[in-house]
Amino acid sequence: MELNPLEQALHTARALVMADLAAGDVAEADIVSLVEDAVTHRRWWVEQWPEGAEFVAGLVAQDVQDALLERYGRWPLCPACSAEEEPHALDVEPELGPDPHWVCTKAAVAVAPVGALGEVLRR
Repeated sequence: MELNPLEQALHTARALVMADLAAGDVAEADIVSLVEDAVTHRRWWVEQWPEGAEFVAGLVAQDVQDALLERYGRWPLCPACSAEEEPHALDVEPELGPDPHWVCTKAAVAVAPVGALGEVLRR
């Protein structure tokens, strides 16, 4: 059975964010619940605006990042800057657009697409 495009976008967003959380070894049960909450919230959003389906991955990543900041601290920490600098989080860009990337605004560099942090962190 094939998923409708909106559900497919939500499942893809969940998988991408979970991959980034797992890459940073922070995919604990309570954090996975934050992902599920973000997906549930964005399900309503994308049902209201189906044309925004391609933006869901970046929005879910931002929602999880915001929820983690409130409860645990900054995530994901920037791997592009030196260890001597104060740790800072990456941002999702574009804030509302397709093909979201984790970006270090301090160094003005795209670090990885959402869902591909593991490739950068394994280097």
